Amino acid sequence: MSFILNIDTAIQTSSVCIAENGKPLRTKINPSQKDSAAWLQTAIKEIMQEENLQLHQLDAIAVSEGPGSYTGLRVGMASAKGLCFVLHKPLIAVNTLLMMTAAAQPQTADLFCPMIDAKRMEVFTAVFDQELNTVVRPTNLILTENSFFDLLKKNTILFFGNGNIKFEPICKHENAIFKMIEINASAMTELSFQKFQSKQFADLAYSQPFYGRDFHSIVKQSL
Repeated sequence: MSFILNIDTAIQTSSVCIAENGKPLRTKINPSQKDSAAWLQTAIKEIMQEENLQLHQLDAIAVSEGPGSYTGLRVGMASAKGLCFVLHKPLIAVNTLLMMTAAAQPQTADLFCPMIDAKRMEVFTAVFDQELNTVVRPTNLILTENSFFDLLKKNTILFFGNGNIKFEPICKHENAIFKMIEINASAMTELSFQKFQSKQFADLAYSQPFYGRDFHSIVKQSL
């Protein structure tokens, strides 16, 4: 039996989820990411009390490491690392785009493309297949009408996340599917449990959020 506390403050909401052996037990969501710092510690205390668990009973702390909101990522990572230091528990870092794709898996498509709004026509994005294998690695992208054209020629692609609103008006390809999908820390639970089982722990002293890189319109992989 393994209890993992999952924390996400990278996207447009903040959320925490307590999971047992990869299965969500209880989730708390704050619709406003802007007050994550004030909300997070109270939410963690409440969710543990509601599940009749003590913090020392946790086996690990998992956090959505980015890309995403700069301030949100710092809040989430600092909170997760602080708990790990105090409780002497391992830290698990989960890529935010992979977490988003796990939330979208019940949908039908050949490929999945999560998008996080990064202002203007810019998004944090990646492409994964149905088994969560990476097709296009996480990158920062300036969207154009030709983005993902080569992949769309042979695959249906589900575009989702708060960044897809920018792409839908300019992408007219028949293989492009656009949906709004609810995403929160409960989507991390199987991913964090898999890492826990294989002991893929982050370095507690040196772990940093993944903020991404400079934006560009062309990446090495064919979009």
